[in-house]
Amino acid sequence: MAKVAFLGLGVMGGPMAGHLVAAGHQVTVYNRTTAKAEAWVAAHGHAFGETPEKAVAGAEFVMTCVGNDDDLRAICAAAFPAMARGATFVDHTTVSAKISREMAALAESMGLNYIDAPVSGGQAGAVNGVLSIMCGGRPEVFEAAAPIMAAYGRICKLLGPAGAGQLAKMCNQIAIAGVVQGLAESLHFAKSAGLDGAALVEVISQGAAGSWQMGNRAATMLAGEYDFGFAVDWMRKDLGIVLDAAEETGASLPLTALVDQFYKDVQKLGGGRWDTSSLLARLEKF
Repeated sequence: MAKVAFLGLGVMGGPMAGHLVAAGHQVTVYNRTTAKAEAWVAAHGHAFGETPEKAVAGAEFVMTCVGNDDDLRAICAAAFPAMARGATFVDHTTVSAKISREMAALAESMGLNYIDAPVSGGQAGAVNGVLSIMCGGRPEVFEAAAPIMAAYGRICKLLGPAGAGQLAKMCNQIAIAGVVQGLAESLHFAKSAGLDGAALVEVISQGAAGSWQMGNRAATMLAGEYDFGFAVDWMRKDLGIVLDAAEETGASLPLTALVDQFYKDVQKLGGGRWDTSSLLARLEKF
């Protein structure tokens, strides 16, 4: 059992913190909206801190899952000075590799350990405790933190020094963007050609065209339902990080840039909170 603080109780963080409780850890949570922290404690027990400083006091591991670079910088500014020397800060937010390296350097200068550990698997993965966790940091720090993250991770892997986890998450989002667009076009074409979409998916999902997206999203896409996970607004945030990094590294990402613009169209349709499979809705409108 470890003493753990979890900062940020959104659709991802709330379930992740719950899995830490189920695994037997002593958990203190913090959320910017206190009512959400109180509701979490009512459901799971344990305690909440009214401020990040109070939540992290005495914690061996501090996990966070917030919104963006600015949110991470703010939470680190509050938490780091209040953390015990030698404690480990694990960030599950999807942010830029640049800020992960910056916060890792700051943590180490203050006698703390740091792991950037963005996750993939969406809200369902968080609820079911089967997230994929991509990590950057020092090997010995990762080895100590990995058993804690195992409470909500199906796979947890160190991919390099600080920032490597964020770079891996960018690769993840690049791959997802292309697959979802391909699936949307396939289903759109099937509808236009008069094919039975469900029958089509049953056949082609068993061959080389099959994917996680097809198995989990094709039926809801065909039904015009887009309330199943990661929102378009957040995907555009992530793809913005990807495209900025590509410009810095010289990588060519023409498909990713195009799909980012397609998601911009979805936002114009009022679908900012629809899930990422809503690319099909764009094809039906444009």
